[in-house]
Amino acid sequence: MNIYDQLTRMGITLPPIATPAAAYVPFVQTGSLVFLSGHIAKRHGAPWVGQLGVNMSTSDGQVAARAVAIDLLGTLHAATGDLNRVQRIVKLMALVNSSPQFTEHHLITNGASELLVQVFGERGAHARSAFGVAQIPLGACVEIELIAELATV
Repeated sequence: MNIYDQLTRMGITLPPIATPAAAYVPFVQTGSLVFLSGHIAKRHGAPWVGQLGVNMSTSDGQVAARAVAIDLLGTLHAATGDLNRVQRIVKLMALVNSSPQFTEHHLITNGASELLVQVFGERGAHARSAFGVAQIPLGACVEIELIAELATV
């Protein structure tokens, strides 16, 4: 399966790599692993501001997490030069800006996880963590980082 054909079938256009908002790089490769820095949810090119359990629903959060996954794919493409080199999505870590009473962080993160499996098939199945936090940079509702393993060339 060609990943770019799958993205086209899904109507997904990869965004360009985002410029870091602070003192870090978008990705680091060591050996066959690529670590992508956290990406915040964006809507219409601006931070998607909100707090789950306060002014956002679980379904809104899932859409935001899916949008983050698409941004992560853009960065992963920039890091690898070819998404077909991805042997496995190893791990996601999601931070969900939420009220103390909100308990559906895992469901929010499904927005990203499900997209990665749709794009990569079994290679997209991954380990993950999802946390509720008091705040995320710029007030964003979701931030996700990703680790991928590349096939050797």
